[in-house]
Amino acid sequence: MMNSSLSVTRARPKGKSAILQSVSPFIRSMASTASPAITVSVHQHARFSQRLPALTHLAMSGDVVPLSRHPSWLNVLHDGLKQDVFAIEAQRDGETCGFLPLAFVNTMLFGRFLVSLPYLNSNGVIADSPDVQSAMINRAVELADELNVNHLELRHETPIEHKAINGSMASKVHMRLPLPATNEQLWKKFSSKLRNQIRKGEKNDFRITWGGEESLNPFYAVLSENMRDLGTPVYGRCLFESILQNFPSDAELAIVWAGEKPISCALLLHGRRCTEVPTASSLRDYNNTCANMLMYRHLLDRAVERGQTVFDFGRSTVDGPTFKFKKQWGAEPTPATWQYAVRRGEIEAMRPDNPRYERMIRLWQKLPVRLTQYIGPLIVRGIP
Repeated sequence: MMNSSLSVTRARPKGKSAILQSVSPFIRSMASTASPAITVSVHQHARFSQRLPALTHLAMSGDVVPLSRHPSWLNVLHDGLKQDVFAIEAQRDGETCGFLPLAFVNTMLFGRFLVSLPYLNSNGVIADSPDVQSAMINRAVELADELNVNHLELRHETPIEHKAINGSMASKVHMRLPLPATNEQLWKKFSSKLRNQIRKGEKNDFRITWGGEESLNPFYAVLSENMRDLGTPVYGRCLFESILQNFPSDAELAIVWAGEKPISCALLLHGRRCTEVPTASSLRDYNNTCANMLMYRHLLDRAVERGQTVFDFGRSTVDGPTFKFKKQWGAEPTPATWQYAVRRGEIEAMRPDNPRYERMIRLWQKLPVRLTQYIGPLIVRGIP
C-alpha cells in the first residue's frame, strides 16, 4: 500500500516533458524510430551552383551511369537553349535523397511545357525511395500549375506510379550494346556483312579526328546539312558549345574527313562505364562509301579504350530504319517510358513523327542550309 500511495502522489512533470514522460514506452519507441520528414526545394538557375556538388553525388552514383544524368545539363540547357531551368531537390536529415531536373520550354508557336529533359533521351526522377519519388512529382506538378504549361514530361525508363500521371508514351526503345574488354573481342562479335562494310569504308582512305570546341565548325557543317536533308530543324551551334564547355573531359566530337571535307560527325558523351552518342550525322552523297559505318566502328573502339561497358546508340522506333541500323551492331532494346501529367492538349501533338508535319518536312528539305542554321535553332528550342 505504501508503494501504491507514493506512485499516486508523485508530482507530475510540467510542460512538454510531462507529455513525453506520460506516454507509454511503446509510443515513445515508435516516436524515436519514425522516419524523418522529407523536405522538397525548388532551385532556379541562380542558386543551382550551390547545390551542384550534392546533386551530382546523388545523380552520378552507381556502377553504370550515363553522362546524361549529370545535373550540369541544367547549365547546358540554360546557356545553350536559353531555357529557364529548375532543380527539384529532396532532403532527409539534411542529406540529398532525390533530384528532378526540369526545363521550361516556352514558345508562342508550340506552347508551354515542363520537361526532364529536352535534347536527352532519358531523365526524370532520381530518388532513394518511393515516398521521395512521390514528393518530388507532387512539387513538379505544382510547378507545372504555377507555370501554366500544357504538360509535364518525365523521360523515364521504368514507369513511376503517381496519381497525377495521366499519360505515357512507350513507342520507342533504347538501343544499347554491352561492350567487351578489347577492340579485338568487339570485332569478332560483328557479322561478316558488317565487317565488310567497315572494310569498305577503310579502303576509301578516310581519316577520323577527335576534338572539342576547335572541331565545332566541321561538326556543325555536317550536322546542319544532314538535318536539312531529313527535314528537321537543327539545334543551335551554341548548344554543342555549351555541352563541350560543361563536360570538357567527358564530351568529344568525332569527324570523318574525305580529304579536307568533313563528311560524318558524332558527339560522344562518356559517363561512368557508359558512352552515349546523342547526335550523329553523315552526308547523303557519301552513303555508298560506308563512311558512317567506319565512324561508328571508331566510336565503339573509343568507348572500349576508355574502359566502358555499355554503348548507348540512343532511342529508336522498333523495327524502324535506325532500329535496324543499331541492331546490326549487336545493340539490344531496353524499355523507354516517357510519362506525362497532361493539363491540356495531346502529348502526340508535339512529336516529330506526327503526320501533320509531313508538309513542313518536305518544305524544310528544300531550304538553303545557311537559312536552316539561322531559323532552325529558334524553332527546335521550343519543341519539348
